[in-house]
Formats: sequence, structure tokens, C-alpha cells
Amino acid sequence: MRNFSETRSRGVGHWQIRRLEWPDIAGLMQVQEACYGADYMESAEVYRARLACTTQCSLAVVDGNTVLAYLAAYRSNLGSITPIHGGFSVSPLPDTLYLHDMAVRPDCAGQGLAAALFEALWREAQTWSPRYSALVSVQGSQGYWAQKGYALHTRLTQENAEALRSYGDDAVYMTQPYVQP
Repeated sequence: MRNFSETRSRGVGHWQIRRLEWPDIAGLMQVQEACYGADYMESAEVYRARLACTTQCSLAVVDGNTVLAYLAAYRSNLGSITPIHGGFSVSPLPDTLYLHDMAVRPDCAGQGLAAALFEALWREAQTWSPRYSALVSVQGSQGYWAQKGYALHTRLTQENAEALRSYGDDAVYMTQPYVQP
């Protein structure tokens, strides 16, 4: 992923989209805690390992040093699912932009941060031209992702079906072809 920074207005302040970095982990944990129940919380150690993965392409929305939202993502392969609390794996020939986790602080909801993260990551993926994008939809977010063009994908190996079940009974794997903007 190329080095970039994008700044936009947010109320009276400004926010910036940039790569998610190690110093952001404490803020990421605060956003995660505010958004998810204990079943979906992933540890700071897991995120440190993910940020060390060479195929990660995660982004953060920050206001100064405050993390307002994040999108944890990496280069993967169609049908490959990272289980909750699992590390990102390196694929020698990735064909899929995998969106592992996106969260926005509740007090920032409705300000376009999620859409801005998604759009920025989508544009950044042009540098390696994936064929697909994929994610695991949880907590009733299937409709949101369907509006962004994702559809249910059920052809999974037993190993990946088990990884999907680690997210709970309502989790579904969704994909869409990647179309360059």
C-alpha cells in the first residue's frame, strides 16, 4: 500500500485517513470495546501481530492522535476466512481484498467515516488489482454490506466453514468482484 493521508472536515474539527499503525492500537481497542460485546473483542496482541503481517493494508480515521474508526484488512484468497482472534496469513498469490473488521466510535456514527474508510481502501487496492473483495458479516450488518455490492458466498472448505462459525450463528461470508474505481 502506498503511503497516503487524506484529510476531511468533521464538525468543527478535521479528521484524517491513514494507515493503521502500532501507536493506534490503544485507540483501536477503545473503539472496539465501544462497538462490540465481549464475544467479538480481539486482543491488542492479535492486532500487533496483524499489523506486523506484510499483507495487511489496514486504515484508521484519526482526529489528532484519537482513533475515531478503523478498517482492518489484508490481501487474501477467495474463500479464505480468518477466524476471530486469528492472525492474518500471508498468501503468495492473493486475489482478494479481505475486510476483517471495521468499527466506528458510536459518538461518530453517521458522519461518513465508515464509507470514507471503505472508499480509501478500495482505491488503495488498485495498486495490486485484486479480483475480489470479501468479509464476514456479523451483528446484523449483512444489509449494510449488501448495499455496497457484497453477496452471500457459501462455497467454503470445511476449515473455512469452521472459521466462519467462530463469529457466531448469524455470521455469513460475503464477496463481490473488485471493480477498479
